[in-house]
Amino acid sequence: MKNKKSRIVLVGGGSTWSPGILKAMTTHLNEFPIEEIKLYDIDAERQEVIGEFAKILFKEEAPEVKVSYTTDEEEAYRDVDFVFCQMRTGGFDMREKDEKIPMKYGVIGQETCGPGGFAYGLRSIRDMVQMVNSVRQYSPDAWILNYTNPAAIVALALDKIFPEEERILNICDQPVNLLRSFASLIDYDADKLEPVYFGLNHYGWFTNLYDEDGKDRMPEIKDIILNGGFRPVDAEQRDQSWLDTYAMVEDMLIDFPDYLPNTYLQYYLYPEYKFSKADPTRTRTDEVREGREKKVFEECRRIVENGTAKDSTVVHNDAHGDMMVEVAGSIFHNLRKTYVVMVRNNGIVSNLPDDSMIEVAASLSINGPQPYAVGPIDTFYKGLIESQHGYEKLTVEAYMEGSYTKALQALTLNRTVVDAKKARQVLDALIEANKEYWPELK
Repeated sequence: MKNKKSRIVLVGGGSTWSPGILKAMTTHLNEFPIEEIKLYDIDAERQEVIGEFAKILFKEEAPEVKVSYTTDEEEAYRDVDFVFCQMRTGGFDMREKDEKIPMKYGVIGQETCGPGGFAYGLRSIRDMVQMVNSVRQYSPDAWILNYTNPAAIVALALDKIFPEEERILNICDQPVNLLRSFASLIDYDADKLEPVYFGLNHYGWFTNLYDEDGKDRMPEIKDIILNGGFRPVDAEQRDQSWLDTYAMVEDMLIDFPDYLPNTYLQYYLYPEYKFSKADPTRTRTDEVREGREKKVFEECRRIVENGTAKDSTVVHNDAHGDMMVEVAGSIFHNLRKTYVVMVRNNGIVSNLPDDSMIEVAASLSINGPQPYAVGPIDTFYKGLIESQHGYEKLTVEAYMEGSYTKALQALTLNRTVVDAKKARQVLDALIEANKEYWPELK
């Protein structure tokens, strides 16, 4: 197995995150040898720009790897070992609606949280189900590593629709981003920190962070944040909204000092505050379009024009790409490394529903994730998670049953909405905006 090389398809190959994943593939070739990489996207124009960049990158850094890109499903999925998935159904145009429509009704607009995440989730489920079916047709044994957002809803939907599937793994890079940022506060190697983590995707907490000597560095990290604030380790590459997001960790730690929170919890714990600080005419979509989106495509076009990637600055977030490649390597070579991933609960957190798709630390081997038990959690966290799981479950059931009532229940239960009249207004507006993508809700 050690000498075997893997064949990969990157779904959503035209994404601005693709260059980071491609670069990670070249830097991790010793641990994860690759025979072939195919990029697949339904947007031929975006795909070509990133695809041509990929050919130059691999020609210079890994010429033995075969590189291609395609808009043909069969060509993409046939005879692969891994599917790296990061699709965005509806693109940035629909993301903009996800973020701006809720704000018309006094509700925070965010890509993966609240009504925006709800809308994005209902769009993502359809394409993800189609992707799984197609992969199984052309590569029955391939591992599907999914980054597609909102990962919590997608993970739960795939678990409900494909309950016997053992080779789908839903992952998120935010715990890794946070680990890197926590480690930088104590000048420690993030890869040597052992996390204890529980929750749902974008809705969890670190309870312990052990170093190589078995010492819990959590108290030290908390103290540093409470006395000096918190910034991402790659702050110079981040937009202002991300700097504001990380800064809120200090607020959450002051109010709820037990654990270190995932940054996305700010939207659920402080929805009114976050709404008051948001600009309904300029959301994160505008920031991304003017920032990362513009820079990545300009840089990739420059690289293609010059015929070299040696002076490239196109990679903006190493954690995103590194995690995807390292997770695949741990599975492919049976390394049993520990990562925070999504798995069906089944008693891991003993006082949460067994059918919830929780996010916890797990060892990743050739047989998939082996999660570490968490045990019971306290009332506050249990109550928050059960409410959020109820929202996610109702969202998936609304999709599967075409149920307007369950969609309304889901939004009413979400902590960013709460009010049923607001939930109905937002839902009706989102139905109108998503006619092309959602099932009919009756």
